Amino acid sequence: MSEGRVLSRKADFPGMVTADGQPWHYLDTAATAQKPRAVIDAVAAALGKDYATVHRGVYSRSAEMTLGYEAARRTVAKFIGAQEDEIVFTRGATEAINLVAYSYPAKGRVLLSQLEHHSNIVPWQLAGWQVDVCPLTEDGRIDLDAAEAMLTSDHEMVALAHVSNVLGSELDVARAAALAHSVGARLLVDGCQAVPRLAVDVAALGCDFYAFSAHKLYGPTGIGALWGRADLLDAMPPWQGGGAMIERVTFEGSTYAPPPQRFEAGTPAIVEAIGFAAACDYVSNIGLALIEAHERALVARTRDALRRMNDITLFGPEESAGIVSFALDGVHPHDLGTILDEENVAIRAGHHCAQPLMDHLGIPATARASFGLYSDESDVEALIRGIERTKAIFG
Repeated sequence: MSEGRVLSRKADFPGMVTADGQPWHYLDTAATAQKPRAVIDAVAAALGKDYATVHRGVYSRSAEMTLGYEAARRTVAKFIGAQEDEIVFTRGATEAINLVAYSYPAKGRVLLSQLEHHSNIVPWQLAGWQVDVCPLTEDGRIDLDAAEAMLTSDHEMVALAHVSNVLGSELDVARAAALAHSVGARLLVDGCQAVPRLAVDVAALGCDFYAFSAHKLYGPTGIGALWGRADLLDAMPPWQGGGAMIERVTFEGSTYAPPPQRFEAGTPAIVEAIGFAAACDYVSNIGLALIEAHERALVARTRDALRRMNDITLFGPEESAGIVSFALDGVHPHDLGTILDEENVAIRAGHHCAQPLMDHLGIPATARASFGLYSDESDVEALIRGIERTKAIFG
């Protein structure tokens, strides 16, 4: 498949125009991805003509929706090289990480890094883990040499981002897993920014848990997944109670279903699961290798253009996955984002739920442009024009 066919995918996304029909240069995919028509249609059908509850009904439509819901689990599992009974549907990656933080039976020390999203910091704190922090290399990667020196047998868990949501830097997951396992710890990977742009095979990576969300993968909000090794999930108690996660309930006590149902209390996000699977199929049909190459080319083009401006500071490694963070001298990122919005360019401006990373960088915020499979050179050109206009406004 040619690169041109990837670029033509912009037409699949009805949200890529403004209210008056002008091109909308959406460069905030790292926050949430736009939705292709295939996902919108799948959600509409599940919410409309196909809708029924799952697992409980004896009537035919309920049975059909149950088959569709569990087929969605298989699709999501296949997308990351997992088995279906290892996929727990959650409200998103945040809930997936909370699930492990609260349910993992041995709460001790956890090693995080300076670039983690708040969703991979706060749950460990709230659940009572003792947090250690691995530093970064000069170009903004997690310093695994430092991690190796820091890890001890007291560590029960290592929890790291596969791709930084600010810097776009990529983790060597296989090495991180080997380091964690060398001291008897488990590795949880925050894969939110990785699954939309990198081919992920959890078996090959060697990690123990992998968390990701649908909405960054061109799917619906309100659903995500936790992959966990079957033996680990089986040893973990449920962290929420209710219907669907039980075997037998009495007032004297209850017994619980095996994983993954054990961790899915209540009526599930049926429609969202169908949309999640449709998003996985959509991305798989295009090909993640092609998407990755396309996004890396746009990152290189953007960094080259920004580097030619002597009042721009770039953050992160040259080879980053779909994300470019930068600062314009004398202009707060929020002001830049506001002016860019007037040019129909949407970026993210702020601390990106990574305040410890901002503290490390010595800045309050960055401007962030992040790409998707619908992004193209016109979006980069619009971004550069908007920055030039901002510089003219600020003198």
